Amino acid sequence: MAAAASARWWLEQECRALLTRLDRLDYFAVIEPMVAAAAPEVHARVRIERYLFEDRVRLRRLITSHLTALYAAKPDTGAAELQRRFAFVRLRFNALLADFDTFSDVMTQRSEAPFGVWLAGLDVAAASALEMPDSGISVPPVVCYLDRGHGAAIRRARTRLSTGGENPVAIIRIPRERMVGSGIAASLFHEAGHQAAEMMNLLVSLRQVLWAKQLLAGPERIAWALWERWISEIAADFWAMAHLGVGATLGVFGVLSLPGAFVFRIDTDDPHPFPWLRAVLSCRLGAALFPDPQWNRLETMWRSLYPLEGLDARRLELIRTLETTMPEFVGLLVNHRVRAVGGRTIPGLLQSGSRSPEQLRAHFQRWRAARSGMLHAPPALALAALGQAKADSSLSPEGESKLVLALLRSWALQRCLSLPGPIQPRCNCRRKSSSSK
Repeated sequence: MAAAASARWWLEQECRALLTRLDRLDYFAVIEPMVAAAAPEVHARVRIERYLFEDRVRLRRLITSHLTALYAAKPDTGAAELQRRFAFVRLRFNALLADFDTFSDVMTQRSEAPFGVWLAGLDVAAASALEMPDSGISVPPVVCYLDRGHGAAIRRARTRLSTGGENPVAIIRIPRERMVGSGIAASLFHEAGHQAAEMMNLLVSLRQVLWAKQLLAGPERIAWALWERWISEIAADFWAMAHLGVGATLGVFGVLSLPGAFVFRIDTDDPHPFPWLRAVLSCRLGAALFPDPQWNRLETMWRSLYPLEGLDARRLELIRTLETTMPEFVGLLVNHRVRAVGGRTIPGLLQSGSRSPEQLRAHFQRWRAARSGMLHAPPALALAALGQAKADSSLSPEGESKLVLALLRSWALQRCLSLPGPIQPRCNCRRKSSSSK
């Protein structure tokens, strides 16, 4: 009895301590000192704040209820049983903190100058990557943040968070090493592609086709099985390609430029295609969507960087089988009709015909003479034109970075101030020397 009384006292202290710590969690709106232009879009902010507030209310009720039950517990209730009940409450508290920290990663960086404003600009670009004209699909708000690591990632909207609730926004993590150049667009639009695929139920219909291919295939069955295994990442790459054109491929090259041992490492349990194949596939998808000699040039360059000579016979045979089926696989992706968007293909939905290399080159040439045209353009189109200019050597890395920063700042200010037109960038975003072509 003495042990149970001591346990009851201890657990009461712990419950009250949890309530005290819960009171220390406040709205981001009153604890984050970000400038207005760095703030996430208003619907994203409201959804995040509301989600966390309602979670705090539920947890306070749970702890209070547990305290009431603790006081009312029979004197002969064992200490171990009391601890078991409290352990669940504490796990629930830690889950809430995990969700709070998830959103804190997004919000805290907004107070860092100049990264906060850049992140707000990336939010705008990510939102444009999810636009599906005339589809009737509800698009969630998107927020971005920076983190260490080599690749980007997304925590999709409507997936379960630590407390079991649905994530109210899509959260895209961007690696710091992508900041700042047009290559960031490839990572951003790839992750947005994962969210888009989920909203359209795209992977289900693609997998049905790929399963049928496996059943009908002979010696090439292993290739179709791998295409099905990798389809979620390939579909996200395809989404980025349909928006950005060659900029998507250059971004893939940048992320996958690794030591040869990693580039040719084939792990059939990995949802990502191995890097060598992923880069080649990006060139083939680009050639199918936007015919131009540049794709052959880029694929040849990639093959020269990572020649197949010296690979063992097993890997060579698998690569040959995958390359044999690649044309049919690419055609399947390009022509696949998505029921959720009225039977349109992805290129048709996104009106990818406006991303041809000739059109992008023409846009860039006009914008060199009148910068305001680029600031007026939709984010996806502006980034696609910069990627094409980079591929054509019409834009230097220095100039590319300055233009991307100007776009991010302009998009953030447009959203913040709710103005119909663009905000002109500061003069230090303009080209200052011939090196910024």
